[in-house]
Amino acid sequence: MIPADELITLRDWLRYAVSRFGESKLAFGHGSGEAYDEAAYLLLHALHLPLDALEPFLDARLTAGERERVGEVFARRIDERIPAAYLTREAWLGDFRFYVDERVIIPRSYIAELIPGALEPFVGPADEVVTALDMCTGSGCLAILLAHAYERADIDAVDIASDALAVAQRNVSDYGLAARINLIRSNLFENVPEKSYDLIICNPPYVDARAMETLPAEYRHEPTLALAGGDDGLDAVRVLLREAPRFLDHGGALVVEIGHHRAAVEAAFPRLALTWLATATKEDGVFVVTREELVAGR
Repeated sequence: MIPADELITLRDWLRYAVSRFGESKLAFGHGSGEAYDEAAYLLLHALHLPLDALEPFLDARLTAGERERVGEVFARRIDERIPAAYLTREAWLGDFRFYVDERVIIPRSYIAELIPGALEPFVGPADEVVTALDMCTGSGCLAILLAHAYERADIDAVDIASDALAVAQRNVSDYGLAARINLIRSNLFENVPEKSYDLIICNPPYVDARAMETLPAEYRHEPTLALAGGDDGLDAVRVLLREAPRFLDHGGALVVEIGHHRAAVEAAFPRLALTWLATATKEDGVFVVTREELVAGR
């Protein structure tokens, strides 16, 4: 039971939430990295306050109705272990906001940091990319980032789940990109039209079987289909590396996120010349390989 009558100001609620989040050993990683950030985000969102303006409101008193609303949000986060993004129905990648719900994995891709600058050595300047494919698009977030980064490009966004594509359609419409992003229901490349792309990106399911068994409760709210990558986490990666040359234009590149599986990927594909791209928090969570390198490494 949350003692709502004893928690008067935003400062009171923030302190209480941080304490309870820590006491309850909540798992983070869906946009927030620690209890304080997530508590502040949920508090500001529940009160319809600007997400970047906590300090001016810390000593403001909440009304009875506001205390009830905030208490309900914190209770669900603590008792049901629902990720914050599902409680607020939104997720952020940089400055881009996306609608999310339990039909899709919560956006948190390393690839988002790499578009477009880090990919230029492999695909050329942004205005030279005219066709791109986002495989395993989920909420459509990376396809939307591609459309903004490569303004001349037509984007195909693929997912096996019709529920995920419904969420992606909402986000594509929200950004006014329906004319440039084509949503395709397909199990990887099975239903993808025979065409060539300058760039293919993919954040596939890559959680291995052992890790799936020990996932924190928060992650079990996400679709299993979007997480489980088979015994070693590489089921989708094998298909991508085998089939991608058929769909890449000469000089095109494949970019794949693989989390903590660099060693497994390099052991499984020792002949491939993979380039690992560093992000702010990880040195080897994403690799890029060109069409020519894929063909040579077979």
